[in-house]
Amino acid sequence: MAVEKEQEDIIRFEGVKKAFGAGCVLDGVDFTVHRGETFALVGPSGTGKSVTLKHMVRLLTPDDGNVFVGDVIVNQSSGHALEKVRDRFGYLFQGGALLAWMSVAENIALPLLEKTQLTQAEIDHRVAEVLDMVGMAHDGDKRPSEISGGMKKRAGLARAIVTNPDIVLYDEPTSGLDPVTSRTIDSLIDRLREETQITSVVVTHDLHSALAIAHRIAVLQDGKIIEISTPAEFVESRNEQVVRFLESQYITKRGAWEDA
Repeated sequence: MAVEKEQEDIIRFEGVKKAFGAGCVLDGVDFTVHRGETFALVGPSGTGKSVTLKHMVRLLTPDDGNVFVGDVIVNQSSGHALEKVRDRFGYLFQGGALLAWMSVAENIALPLLEKTQLTQAEIDHRVAEVLDMVGMAHDGDKRPSEISGGMKKRAGLARAIVTNPDIVLYDEPTSGLDPVTSRTIDSLIDRLREETQITSVVVTHDLHSALAIAHRIAVLQDGKIIEISTPAEFVESRNEQVVRFLESQYITKRGAWEDA
């Protein structure tokens, strides 16, 4: 999945630092995300991957450094300006975050009810459209308790894209899923990016997923980005920490990424 060198940067981190008490989570993080690419942020559990995502929409504010979305410094934005930035994002939460007392369709409709002036008929049409996109055209009337974990992730993704965002943030999209379902989610993420040209930022500890869908992979270790590379470059890395991470998930140098 090669990306052209001259790409417009849609997200940029410059020297971002974040600590919680005495614990430094992000220690001068720098990276850019290109418009239209899938950018995977990987690393062991507890290294600050989800914390990084939350900075993009100012659910957290850096102690030092800046986070840009386009030309906007997100950590200096508030009020209407911050709301405009957040409207550019869809967010797939790790657990799906569906409201148990609502149907799948009602969950997906929530952002449209809160953020748009669409009529109920227009909302129903858009919800049906995204349900079809994620392969759940006949499941809108079901409750979250009536669907599988993989279907909850797909429903959460439908809700994330229902407002036609520029950027979708994925927090551990394959967490808790069996390998077959995980690869189904990977294929869905990749297909949606191809069909809609959405920019995707995927936080994951699942290297199989990152290698399957990402244009570039960044490794977060001890609060710093230690490597950013394409999947083909990643599996050839000589960085000792990257090599250990690959070996821990039984990743070899052979795979689909050879043709990237």
